[in-house]
Amino acid sequence: MDLVQAVRSDLQAFADPVRADFVVRYFQAKPGQYAEGDQFLGVSNPQVREVVRRWRTLPTDQLLLLLRDPIHECRLTALLIMVNQFAKASDEEQRKLYDMYLSNIKYINNWDLVDASARDIVGRYLFDKDRSPLLDMGRQPDLWTQRVAIVATHYYIRKGEYQDTLAVARLLLPHKHHLIHKAIGWMLREVGKRDLDVMEEFLHQYIDQLPRTSLRYAIERLPPSRRQYYLSL
Repeated sequence: MDLVQAVRSDLQAFADPVRADFVVRYFQAKPGQYAEGDQFLGVSNPQVREVVRRWRTLPTDQLLLLLRDPIHECRLTALLIMVNQFAKASDEEQRKLYDMYLSNIKYINNWDLVDASARDIVGRYLFDKDRSPLLDMGRQPDLWTQRVAIVATHYYIRKGEYQDTLAVARLLLPHKHHLIHKAIGWMLREVGKRDLDVMEEFLHQYIDQLPRTSLRYAIERLPPSRRQYYLSL
């Protein structure tokens, strides 16, 4: 049995058809939805992480095959293994993982896949480098590449750096998709948890352009009176 098939078998052992039917709807994989055609085994995140622990040293060539698998949980497993390996990798190994991530971004095609990996691969790799690739990604027409751009900046927020988050958020303000609206609001909320003045300055400056969903996410942790103030603007 090859290594990728062994990983699949470990995931198959947790397969739950009832859960699979639910997550197809939850992740919008029905015809005409944003993840149309994605396939699910119905494996929970804790179970996926159990498989990740078993296969955390999976070779890169096998990781690539797993990342391109039609099964959603296989792709999630590959990404979580990549995150684990990236944290312990040399500079050259990190570069290869980053390049593999970006060159296969079409397989990172749902919000959970992006959110599990963008910060700790893309954001982390670019931390001490030119970060203009984030704006380049934000300008791409692909929904998931755009979400990678904004979610990757979470790495910098945790380091007390907000300019990249605000720059990508400004770029994406005209976006029409609710998954980008949610991601913008989420990142603004993360900024606000660390520096409320920075977040509120952004809100005041762009309140007329900020999607309502983004606003609601951003102000979620504010006192009720302050939330009401922003909702009334």
